[in-house]
Amino acid sequence: MARSLYEWLWQHEFWLPPGITWEDMQESEDTHYPQPRDLLLSIPFALILVVIRRAFERAVALPLSTKLGVRDKQRPKAEPNPVLETFYCTHRKNPGEGELLGLAKQCDLPVRKVEKWFWRRRNMDRPSLSKKFSEACWRFTFYITAFFTGLAVLYNKPWLWDHRECWAGYPQQPLQPSLFWYYMLELSFYWSLVFTLPFDVKRKDFKEQIVHHAATIFLISFSYCANYIRIGTLVMVIHDASDCILEPTKIFNYMKWKKTCDSLFMIFSAVFLISRLVIYPYTVLYNTYYYSMEIFQPFFGYYFVNILLMILQLLHVFWSCLIIHMVYKFILHGTMEKDMRSDTEESDKDEERDKIKEKEKNGIKYFSNVTSNGYIQRNGSEPLDNRAHLANGHAKER
Repeated sequence: MARSLYEWLWQHEFWLPPGITWEDMQESEDTHYPQPRDLLLSIPFALILVVIRRAFERAVALPLSTKLGVRDKQRPKAEPNPVLETFYCTHRKNPGEGELLGLAKQCDLPVRKVEKWFWRRRNMDRPSLSKKFSEACWRFTFYITAFFTGLAVLYNKPWLWDHRECWAGYPQQPLQPSLFWYYMLELSFYWSLVFTLPFDVKRKDFKEQIVHHAATIFLISFSYCANYIRIGTLVMVIHDASDCILEPTKIFNYMKWKKTCDSLFMIFSAVFLISRLVIYPYTVLYNTYYYSMEIFQPFFGYYFVNILLMILQLLHVFWSCLIIHMVYKFILHGTMEKDMRSDTEESDKDEERDKIKEKEKNGIKYFSNVTSNGYIQRNGSEPLDNRAHLANGHAKER
């Protein structure tokens, strides 16, 4: 059954242009073509990247965060409570009102104290600022390395300058060693991100990250197996161009360098919008849709790869809308609203909501003209004594 499915899936009519069969793709001593089995090498390479990352974070990123003044907040710890801990680990981290009442009865505690325990317990699971800093440093190191590696690999390749060269002789385009290692570098990195997902900072778009990593791995693997390597290298280098600017933006945000962070975000926005909405459609979409037809007639693989690239472009449009909205807010208010889109954790909202709820329950309201001593002070004048009151516009003693 498995062999029959394999043979059906890899019919040459699906993946190769008309008139080309897998026999035409046989390797020789001097000519090598991409083979699906080559992708298995990305797994051990990914594990090596994980080891390198751990060493980098401990030996470089963490000491650097200390020198640059990145300090972790001191958060109060939740008191040991087996009943609440069991519920937290096995049921929900943010229980509803009914569940809070039931837990309060079980523990013989006030509801507010149980609610406060869950708030503190969630804070204990929140990633520290130094951890975020270290993760951003590692990603920046990889993206900048991958971007310049891609430029070095493609600089002397004809298809970087003449996009029709992406299809010259397709699919009988021999695999060059530099392209093979560039592919392995990118694919291994995304596999390493999948391996470290349980330990990385869990952001509000955690599920989207899983989908993104899976889709990226699939796209890289498919383009390798179908020998769309030339067009694949263009896609990778275009994406790395903006990614290597996003990570230092986060780094400066963690360092509280507000102006530098805002400036880098504007640069990132410009690079992202130009690379994803201008360069990508012309270099990749127009290339695969029109130029490829000068070489061969449409077939299943042609439609399949164009659908995948169009889906990727739809994601670019979606992210671009979010970025344009942030830029608009920045121009309107002159500052960024908190953090980057994917860098705001769910627990941040929980903490803020709990604080507001606590203030509302205690009846506390803050105004600029009301002090904690219960008197009014205006225009820098001396505060009125609590024995005084206002009558007919004058302060009189009782």
